[in-house]
Amino acid sequence: MDGIKIAALLLILGGALGLAYGGFSYTKETHNIDIGPLHMQVAEKERVNIPLWAGFGAIIIGGLLLVGRRKG
Repeated sequence: MDGIKIAALLLILGGALGLAYGGFSYTKETHNIDIGPLHMQVAEKERVNIPLWAGFGAIIIGGLLLVGRRKG
């Protein structure tokens, strides 16, 4: 497989996952406190939303890359 075909498949897969899940979340550690034997940690959960147009756009661009490579 050449690089453009791999990139096209990754765009299609990423766009489909973006449409299916709508985004992803991650945990961000914000504060650590150590006072003697006492240990406290604060973690915040963040969510990143992926717009619908980005998912559809990635699928369309990936498809165009695959079709364009076959003709060329």
